[in-house]
Amino acid sequence: MGILEVKGVGKRFGGLQALGDVNLSVQENTVHAIIGPNGAGKSTLLNCLVGKLIPDTGSVMFDGQSVLGRSPHEINQMGISRVFQTPEIFADLTVLENVMIPCFARRDGSFRMHAFGSVVNESDMLQKAETMLDDVNMLSKAHLHAGSLSRGDKRRLEMAMCLVQEPRLLLLDEPTAGMARADTNNTIDLLKEIKTKRDITMCIIEHDMHVVFSLADRITVLAQGTPLVEDTPQNIKGHPKVREAYLGEAQV
Repeated sequence: MGILEVKGVGKRFGGLQALGDVNLSVQENTVHAIIGPNGAGKSTLLNCLVGKLIPDTGSVMFDGQSVLGRSPHEINQMGISRVFQTPEIFADLTVLENVMIPCFARRDGSFRMHAFGSVVNESDMLQKAETMLDDVNMLSKAHLHAGSLSRGDKRRLEMAMCLVQEPRLLLLDEPTAGMARADTNNTIDLLKEIKTKRDITMCIIEHDMHVVFSLADRITVLAQGTPLVEDTPQNIKGHPKVREAYLGEAQV
């Protein structure tokens, strides 16, 4: 049994069947990619995993506990963190302050912006945040305003904000979207380094097949809201239906 078990999940929006009988098992300490064309149901599935949507049918279990009916904050406290397609940061705060906020939330169980002034003076929080920034090669930019960062550095900052909460499962929604190739490759290297250093499982939604095949241990291909195939990257590359429908001969 995997650390994340999705069984028979379905979700409709009016007459549209966004997800239909989705089964997914993500094994601990692996990188599991979910791919498919626009409209395949990838984002809907991800939103069901983090509590933004409640499935009409089926179950979602994390480490033996149901996530259904829990708020996104409660799911985060269970040990699931999400990296959004567009980096979710506090643009008006410094890089260091951005990391200290979720550090505080992890300790006390909630985000309390009104209490932030007292947090920045706590040496244990400061040290933890600085260590995390060093891990993602952002410590030299700790006192810059987050809004001034490049797209790649904003992604690194968001990674630090997630990882400082010590999640067991990291969900990444197109982590390289909008990046130049150099930033994409840097993000791939960062994720590989995170995987090597930490006892963490990753589930990635991604369109860039270079990213998918560089990172994934297993790949699930969604088509019209249902899994088409799940296999190793090597077998996915050679699967005729996947080649024709999603990857294309040129990309493979």
